[in-house]
Amino acid sequence: MNETGMSTEARVSRHLDNLRKLVTPRGLFLASDQAVTTGYDKAWIRDNVYETLAFEYAGDWDVVTKTYHTLLDIFDTHIDKINWAVTNKPFESWQFIHARFNPETLEEFWEEWGNKQHDAIGAVLFKLADFEQKGHSMLRNDKDRKTVQTLIYYICNVEYWHDADNGMWEEAEEVHASSIGAVLAGLKKWQEVGGMDVDPDAIERGEKALDALLPRESESKFTDLAQLSLIYPYNVVDHDTAKQIVDNLVYHLERDKGVLRYRFDQYYNKNPDGYSEEAEWCFGLSWLAIIYKQFGDDIKAQEYLDKATVTVTKDGKVPELYFSNSNEANENTPLGWSESMYVVALQQVAR
Repeated sequence: MNETGMSTEARVSRHLDNLRKLVTPRGLFLASDQAVTTGYDKAWIRDNVYETLAFEYAGDWDVVTKTYHTLLDIFDTHIDKINWAVTNKPFESWQFIHARFNPETLEEFWEEWGNKQHDAIGAVLFKLADFEQKGHSMLRNDKDRKTVQTLIYYICNVEYWHDADNGMWEEAEEVHASSIGAVLAGLKKWQEVGGMDVDPDAIERGEKALDALLPRESESKFTDLAQLSLIYPYNVVDHDTAKQIVDNLVYHLERDKGVLRYRFDQYYNKNPDGYSEEAEWCFGLSWLAIIYKQFGDDIKAQEYLDKATVTVTKDGKVPELYFSNSNEANENTPLGWSESMYVVALQQVAR
């Protein structure tokens, strides 16, 4: 059935079902379908944080809880490595907490990868504190609390406020505003909640670094889709800065079937020279719908939800991206992250 001919409840149910098909026995989400050949049949820390947002908004806490318990199990499995990085400054990529894990064994994947992703750790810290604040604690026992404390010590010891990382898109190492903001949001949220040792100096340094970098994402990127995370879910910038981030992004990066990650993105670029036909990422439209709703602009929020709905395939899935100026989606369909953001947009805007 065509997406626009369905009730909001039916649309939410359809896309939650798409997401459920990505859940592995241990509760982790794959990034995309098990059958894809792109390597997306793995569990990314960051993707799991975003993929569970849909179930949080739908009130399905069993799914959320199982996923976060397994994320905590991942960190506990690798706690010796993390403890080493708490007392030593990591200097090789493999010494940092990895970004992707085997969804059953919880082991790291060891091939060369942009594993240095501070925003993924910030995302987990932020949501764990957020759940505490909402009365839905994911911490089962003192062991889990110790694990969270170790993550806080880890991310402060790597000096996240000026340490170049691979960022949300797992590419070249730079200091990224989206990575600083994710960690800063996590530390500030735990400072609010209490119960953890959070160094106020690490928060102050993060705030100064973020202020100095904004409205840019990094030295090489003026505007970037990853910056939307500073507004939702982190809400770590003031309204004027948030508006500037959105205005820059809409002007430079919005396209018909999605939002570019950044200018001259070579990932799935349709032009062989990788120069000017960047892929259009579907979840950017849902993200903008959520943010305009947060701004109190219901008209714009509905406009972007409608644009996001156009990206849904005939068989009811939200792809990762469409090739530039085309109706051709890439193989990562559905993308769990895209499905989840669309569900959140439906919950926030259509309801």
